[in-house]
Order: sequence, then C-alpha cells, then structure tokens
Amino acid sequence: MKILLTPHEARVIGVLMEKEITTPDQYPLSLNALTNACNQKSNRDPVMDLSEAVVQETVDGLVKRYLVSRASGFGNRVTKFQHRFCNTEFGELKLSKQEVGIVCELLLRGPQTPGELRTHAERLCGFGDVSEVEDALAKLMAREEPFIVKLAREPGRRESRYAHLFFGEIPLADLAPATEPPVRSAVTSGDRIAHLEQAVADLTEEVQRLRERLTAIETGLGINEP
Repeated sequence: MKILLTPHEARVIGVLMEKEITTPDQYPLSLNALTNACNQKSNRDPVMDLSEAVVQETVDGLVKRYLVSRASGFGNRVTKFQHRFCNTEFGELKLSKQEVGIVCELLLRGPQTPGELRTHAERLCGFGDVSEVEDALAKLMAREEPFIVKLAREPGRRESRYAHLFFGEIPLADLAPATEPPVRSAVTSGDRIAHLEQAVADLTEEVQRLRERLTAIETGLGINEP
C-alpha cells in the first residue's frame, strides 16, 4: 500500500473528500471549517475532538506529502485547503464516483457492511442496489495494490464488513476466508445431510426387501435345496 495514513490524517482526507461533494460552494475549507467538520458528531466514527493546532499540524504533514494543497485564489484572505488524494490533475490515484463514495465513508466511519455503505454513501454517490456496492468493493480489492479488504464475519452479523488499508495491513486472523460460504449455507448443508441420510436409510431398507424376496423365490424354486 503506497498511501499510509494516521487516524487524524484519514479524518482530514475523508472530510475534504466529503465536503468537496456535499458542499461544493464552501469548498476548499478554511482551518476553522475543517476542524469543525473533523469533530462533527454525525457521519463520524469515532467522534473526535481535535484542536485547530492538531488539525493544522496534520494538514501541514499532508501538504508535505502532496496529499493536501493550500488553495489559492483572488480575494482569499483566509488560507483554505483541498485534498489531492484522488482524481486530481497531479495525483496518480483515479477512482470512479462510487469508489470515491466507498473510500470516503470507510475513512470517516471505519469498517462497514455493503448494506451500511449503500445507506451512508447515498449522499456522496448513488447505488441502485447492494450488488452495485459489492461490484465497486470487488474492483477496489482487485487492484494491484488493494485499497480495502473483507473482514471475518462477526458473531451475530449476517454480512461481513469491509475495511480500508490506509492504516496498513490488517492481521490475517481478522480477515475473511478466501472462500467464505454464504450465511445460509450452513442451514442448506444440514438439510442436505439429513436428506442424504434418509436416502441411505431408504435404500438400505429397499435392498433388504429385495434380498428377502429373492430368498423366497429361490426357496420356492428349490434352488437352495441340497
């Protein structure tokens, strides 16, 4: 993974990506607006309480890494910031609109299921159904350097969650098996075994009846007589 972020950097990048889409008239963001958005209580997990000094330090580090830039323009009396994380003139990372929505939501909210991503990313991009979310997730995982991974399903959950890899590699024990069966497969397998057991019992009974009939026929014909 070429891009590695700290939790504070992920929050700043995620916020800039979000506000570029949801409030384009107010984008780029001033330091004050960026700080307020980082500490926003809705659409954030975890909720943070960052000071302007911490946000400024985080932004300065991202500027040095060319992931954020200071916006320039006539009449700008306050320094404003915009991301260069993806889909910018000088950046290498290119994402579709739906991929941007997914990455942004994972940066802002952490691991989520496809259903949760469809709901949360609705304000950023449109998904017709969950299968479109799964297709976008598959594309992000199929890249030469994957951006996300599928996590092992937690007890009580019907769906696995997906997490971004911008914090680094995730322990193997936390990942989903390469061929994870669907939730209903355990029930289906149990039903299948029960049917097979019943079929074997029926066949055994049928074979026993045939043997008895054969013995009766042989006796009637005197085949077994000495």
